[in-house]
Amino acid sequence: MKKTILITGATSGFGKAIAIKFAQNDYNIIITGRRKDRLDALTRELEESCNVIVTPLQFDVRDNDQVIQAIGELKKSVPQIDILVNNTGLASGMSSIEEGDITDWDKMIDTNVKGLLYVTRAIAPMMKHRGSGHIINIGSTAGKTVYKNGNVYCATKFAVDALTQAMRIDLLPYSIKVTAINPGMAETEFSVVRFNGDEERAKKVYEGINPLRAEDIADVAYYCATLPAHVCINDITVTCLTQANSYYSIKEADRQK
Repeated sequence: MKKTILITGATSGFGKAIAIKFAQNDYNIIITGRRKDRLDALTRELEESCNVIVTPLQFDVRDNDQVIQAIGELKKSVPQIDILVNNTGLASGMSSIEEGDITDWDKMIDTNVKGLLYVTRAIAPMMKHRGSGHIINIGSTAGKTVYKNGNVYCATKFAVDALTQAMRIDLLPYSIKVTAINPGMAETEFSVVRFNGDEERAKKVYEGINPLRAEDIADVAYYCATLPAHVCINDITVTCLTQANSYYSIKEADRQK
């Protein structure tokens, strides 16, 4: 019987790459996001290329009513979710704390923390009832080391780290695995979103560095999800070769070879 994976924020970046990776390995896929056109396009792509069942769910993780409604409808046709990937997340702005934009703060907290909680709250009881499952939370090196002007974004990713540890403890009696994957610099839409669509500024973040790709994180997620039943990776941090953590990195040209 094919396993089913639900991935939030699957319309781009890590989420899309994870959906493709698991579909290529014969999982049925549930993809969520706010952009219907992208959900529909990815659904067609995966169904045609991988011959799997793809269920698109359009909702905003920041709205708990939308989460409850979407997951409630899903349960009528999909009684079992084997893997939940809480991928939806973003950075918005990069200001010093005394100059921070409250709207940016609310957006990051509502998406990165509350959205993760809302979706987990909707899915975890299904796993508990069955006595198995795997929750993978996409964190960040920003949840390990704070950097200048990262303030609220870093705080949300520290929260993801703490929540992952708490989930592991709370769900331990029910044989539910919980894993945090913490990527470093990765060239996705992340910086474009952070800088409000300024693609030139976003590109400068990765100048001279060979950053992670979304596919790299998809490979890590697949590895974590396909280990033997008695093995659980609790926490894994992944960076490119030229980055040590969220603070220390070097240009490729400066690397000793």
